[in-house]
Amino acid sequence: MKLRYPPIILLLCLLPTIVAAQSAVKLDTPVGGWRSGAAEGEGESFRQTVNYPASSVNTPAGQANTARITGQIKATPKSADPGRLIVNGVSMPLKIDAAGRFDRPFSFPNGSNSVEVRSPNGQQRHRTQFLNTSGGATPAKLRVLLAWDSDNTDLDLHLITPDGAHIWYGDRAVPNGAALDVDVTTGYGPEIFAMPAPIKGQYLVYVNYFGGGYRSDDEGQEDAVQALTTAQVTVITEEGTPSEKMETFLVPMRAVGELTLVKRFSYP
Repeated sequence: MKLRYPPIILLLCLLPTIVAAQSAVKLDTPVGGWRSGAAEGEGESFRQTVNYPASSVNTPAGQANTARITGQIKATPKSADPGRLIVNGVSMPLKIDAAGRFDRPFSFPNGSNSVEVRSPNGQQRHRTQFLNTSGGATPAKLRVLLAWDSDNTDLDLHLITPDGAHIWYGDRAVPNGAALDVDVTTGYGPEIFAMPAPIKGQYLVYVNYFGGGYRSDDEGQEDAVQALTTAQVTVITEEGTPSEKMETFLVPMRAVGELTLVKRFSYP
């Protein structure tokens, strides 16, 4: 069947709709282009306190713009559903407030990065790409990301490395170079583990359901609930190279206090 109009005419007709969808999502950070890390005087403060009832957005005060994802989804319908955040191919829920704003800490790897934000209904989206360098720091050859699908909840990522080191929010950086870069306590995540020079051997990835969700009653009081939440764990090796491998696992977490072994793997 022949098209009534040439493809270029159809594209020109659709272009205003595409542009409108892009402009409905404003991404303040990160911006596209080339960057060399945090500016002088700025810090990448990933340490966050647990405070229930937890606020929806808890990027640490003074967080460097090079280590956060901020912006606004304009005219988004009021909904309890999160948006979507897609970083380097990893799709995660993104908390947005009543005004459509979002602000999440994120530890970006060296090299090329892509960030896409989508509205809850998927109709508005914005994508940017940038090259990240950090003064010659060694890129992480092993990264593990934890996200989950409920607000005002706290899941925690725990890693056991082959030499027996335990990396978690209580011991965020260990002598073998592994570290918990990001710890989120208010729902959705992400929490990020990174290791520049992984030790050969077996790794264990655990998720702990640390704190339950909270909801408001008719009088505005916050009550704790132990809602089911689904953890999403993504293991990435050799990120940003031709040898990159990525695996994602979904694990239901049913009750506060639950500790689950999500993945056992060997490196390399």
